Amino acid sequence: MKIAVIGVTGLVGLEVLKVLEESTIFHHTELIPIASNQSVGKMVEFNKETYEVMSIGDGYEANPDIAIFSAGTEVSKAWAPRFAGSNISVIDNSSAWRMDENIPLIVPEINAGILNRKNRIIANPNCSTIQMVVPLAPLHKEFKIRRIIVSTYQSVSGTGQRAVNQLENESKGKKGDMAYPYQIFDNVFPHGGDFNETGYTSEELKLVSETRKILDDNNIRISATVVRVPVFNGHSEAVNIEFEEEFNIDDVREILNQTDGVIVEDDIPGLKYPMPINVRGKDEIFVGRVRRDFSNANTLNMWIVADNLRKGAATNAVQIAEFIVRNKLI
Repeated sequence: MKIAVIGVTGLVGLEVLKVLEESTIFHHTELIPIASNQSVGKMVEFNKETYEVMSIGDGYEANPDIAIFSAGTEVSKAWAPRFAGSNISVIDNSSAWRMDENIPLIVPEINAGILNRKNRIIANPNCSTIQMVVPLAPLHKEFKIRRIIVSTYQSVSGTGQRAVNQLENESKGKKGDMAYPYQIFDNVFPHGGDFNETGYTSEELKLVSETRKILDDNNIRISATVVRVPVFNGHSEAVNIEFEEEFNIDDVREILNQTDGVIVEDDIPGLKYPMPINVRGKDEIFVGRVRRDFSNANTLNMWIVADNLRKGAATNAVQIAEFIVRNKLI
């Protein structure tokens, strides 16, 4: 098995390498590390071996079995179809293909079963979408979601290394390159992605459209507000869910406890609830503050936290790759 990682020197690309190393399926994989021209020739470590980073053209010629793209929308649009046309399974972390009706948008715990051998490009959802839909999917199946109101509290690593550097510099009182229009240290701003004419941002609209596609229900009403917070890694979400059916709070907890990839951390007397500082490096999605919203019928509040570089990106992509291999879809 040969796996190409495009964007291998970025935050997500490096995390993909870690997750691949932890995978029993890909433990003996040959790596094809690919990055931009600025990074060609650099060395990366994988499974105790050293690999030289190559250009995307050379990586394509190496004919991998699977290619995990984490290099941005433009690279994915230009190269993913070429890889797919050579019968290479492409798993794309960008937003390039997510809403293409012919491209599956996959969270393995929810809808990997729709994949078949014809799917040569598979889209990985937005990090905030992934961590929200995994606990919501079984609740939707049981009680039918009518409306979702979500506010996210997103870490700077979701923006990339420049944003991480900005927060590091500002926390030390240093001036440097800025990824954001404002200081992020000791600050919070309601801005993630690009604003459009409606006043919503691209990050907020992704939560709407991707959630509907993954849950296969365009009737769900969704309103999102994205907030950037001075946290290095780990996204948090306050989610309010209105169901069509009445629910018992104990049944909700039981469903969440039985959901693959979800850990319920909700001990109010012990002051235990999910926090970004505790989820880093973990693949699970943590859910707490599970409680009824008494202001509206059939409505639930939850607090959801996950490592946005792991399950929000790298882990989900590798889990898709594992599903492809296990089910012989290559």
